[in-house]
Amino acid sequence: MHYIPLNYEQINVAAGTYTPSTNKNVNNKTFQYWERSLFQRACSVLQFELPEEWQGSVRDFFYFCLFKYGYLAVFQTEELGKVFQPCTLNGYDFYYQPVTAQISNPKYNANLEIGKDCELIKLCPDYFGIWDVISYYAEKLSLLDNAINMSLINNKFAFLIGARNKTAGEALKKMLDKINRGEPAVIYDMKLLNDPQDKAEPWQFMERKNLKESYLTSDQLMDMQTILNAFDAEIGIPTVPYQIKERMVTSEAESRTIDATSRSVVWFDTISSSLVNVNKHFDLNISVSLRYTEEQEEVQNE
Repeated sequence: MHYIPLNYEQINVAAGTYTPSTNKNVNNKTFQYWERSLFQRACSVLQFELPEEWQGSVRDFFYFCLFKYGYLAVFQTEELGKVFQPCTLNGYDFYYQPVTAQISNPKYNANLEIGKDCELIKLCPDYFGIWDVISYYAEKLSLLDNAINMSLINNKFAFLIGARNKTAGEALKKMLDKINRGEPAVIYDMKLLNDPQDKAEPWQFMERKNLKESYLTSDQLMDMQTILNAFDAEIGIPTVPYQIKERMVTSEAESRTIDATSRSVVWFDTISSSLVNVNKHFDLNISVSLRYTEEQEEVQNE
């Protein structure tokens, strides 16, 4: 990713047209990290059997196009053979389905008629990908990730002590050094207890109360796992909520399994239906399967 420095006017436009301007939920490294992480988790749901010439980095491009854009065009050329590309759909037929696919590639440009010159492999019935799902959960995880970092810093409990004078401050530093060094007992001069002139205490201690009632890191980490479980259930990865896994009955487990597979089953049916036309038109043998179906059956049997 290339970084281009922005001038004041560009920064002002970017910050002033975003509400609330103080929150940059997606313009940060943690959001990019979670986008990549969730995309790779989503790719694990579907297993494709692709032609030999579509393996390796071409296979990676296939997954990216399908999940990012929601569809891709399969066609054949004399120079390249049977290939696929992301495309732009145009036109409507009687059932409001696209008629043509515009291919725009530095090495190949064409406007292909669907069903005659090309066929579509489609992920969702509405011709959308799942990047909205990935971005939705990546934003939440990015926000919580920052909160966990702040919590880890703040939970390094430190003492707030105000020293009356420099002598008392230096004595406190020395005592804390010995405590942090692991000495079992620290002995200080009794003269430090009270100021010799006005008998006032040489330092004051600010106590941080009710630590256990705060939103602690352990709670935030559980919330992060809850969001990840929700994403997994959204894309078809079987999960068991940590809150009820010890007392989950059979009906609850089955309901959770159905919830976790409902959307992936729609993707599977849509892709399978589109692959029928692709395989028949170009004499291919592309197939798709759900990775977690057998594992879910074993869990239900247990």
